[in-house]
Amino acid sequence: MNRRAFLSRSAATAATLAGASSITPASAAPATAASPIKLGIASYSYWHFKTQRVPIETVIDKAAQLGVSGVDILHRQMDIPEKEPLTADHRSYLARLKRHAFKKGIDLVALSIHQDFVDPDPAYRRQQVEHTLKCIEIAYALGVPCIRLNSGRWNTIASFDDLMKARGIEPVLPGVSEDEGFKWCQDCIQECLAKAAECGVILALENHWGLTRTPEGLIRILDAIPSPWLGGLMDTGNFLEDPYPKLRQIASRTVYVQAKTYPGGGEWYTLDLDYQRIAGILKEAGYTGYVSLEMEGRQDPDIAVPESVALLKKAFGL
Repeated sequence: MNRRAFLSRSAATAATLAGASSITPASAAPATAASPIKLGIASYSYWHFKTQRVPIETVIDKAAQLGVSGVDILHRQMDIPEKEPLTADHRSYLARLKRHAFKKGIDLVALSIHQDFVDPDPAYRRQQVEHTLKCIEIAYALGVPCIRLNSGRWNTIASFDDLMKARGIEPVLPGVSEDEGFKWCQDCIQECLAKAAECGVILALENHWGLTRTPEGLIRILDAIPSPWLGGLMDTGNFLEDPYPKLRQIASRTVYVQAKTYPGGGEWYTLDLDYQRIAGILKEAGYTGYVSLEMEGRQDPDIAVPESVALLKKAFGL
């Protein structure tokens, strides 16, 4: 075949293919956009500090069986000491967890840690910063993209059970001001940001007890420290009164969501949350990311977690 004949035949073939590509088979379904929300399970859903600890590996296995995408690891639930420096054995444990999750097809999406930056003692606050820096290293080793950060609280109500009876409201520490508490917290978070950026781990500040019990408190801290490595963590169950306007206030600042449910009644309190309404709030805010179940009810988690997963899937259209 000469060059002219080859080019002529090639052009004819291309025209035929172009015509064929414009025809949509009758059996083909129209393409639909996938939901940007992914569902996870917090390991806390299986262990509320009151029973024998449930291994993280077990939670990963259960998440895979339920067909969710990710697991949020509660630091205190891990099989390593919470406060001690990381050792070679601890790092080996982290590597095994990461491998186990990968083999099960599960993303490790968050590390929920505890620290308290609201204390007048600089040495204590430094200790809390060092603990947080260690937790950033743990997240990095696991491939986890964010950690749950607490502001801390005044601890004028020592017992957490009593704090819950007081609806999370406690007096400011005598002799100091609320403004001082916010400065302590902001300074401590600032000290963690360089490490967070180095490791690629976002600090997700939760609307928890203490300074972030209100949306105004959470937003005040976020506004004071503008950084791409700091954002808000929306816990749907931590605004005990009139939650929806408050959730809307923080929705645009949210980088991660923990979704509370209370089958069998809550361990400390029970909220009747409308998750279709919450899904709408997040959609309006343009949230795209993980929503991780935190089942805080007293019902057997092997019953309550699957039921809660089904509830969230329906609400978010998953």
